[in-house]
Amino acid sequence: MQNIVLKIVTVCEWSKATTSGIYAGSPDDLRDGFIHLSSQHQLRGTLEKHFKDKGDLVLIAFEAATLGPQLKWEQSRGGDLFPHLYRNISVSEALWQRALQNDENGVPQIDEEWFVC
Repeated sequence: MQNIVLKIVTVCEWSKATTSGIYAGSPDDLRDGFIHLSSQHQLRGTLEKHFKDKGDLVLIAFEAATLGPQLKWEQSRGGDLFPHLYRNISVSEALWQRALQNDENGVPQIDEEWFVC
């Protein structure tokens, strides 16, 4: 469906993952049994709904095709199909990572240039 899928993590979570080489998911991911991801067009809504007024966040990009058949597109918020990954992620699968900064309303901001090839 999408070439790139994205994960928002805390700096602490990603630091632990880079040390071990594996990202097993956030507490919400572990509770739900899959790693919650977003496509680019879903990202702003995810940031506003789940990450407002939270700091020390990192945005990690992954190529959807490399995540294999455990990546499922399932109906979620507003009936949209969201990418859910039913396995751990190897840190080496990350295409890039970017620190997120909050705007004056407390919402983490993205730079659209991150997505330009």
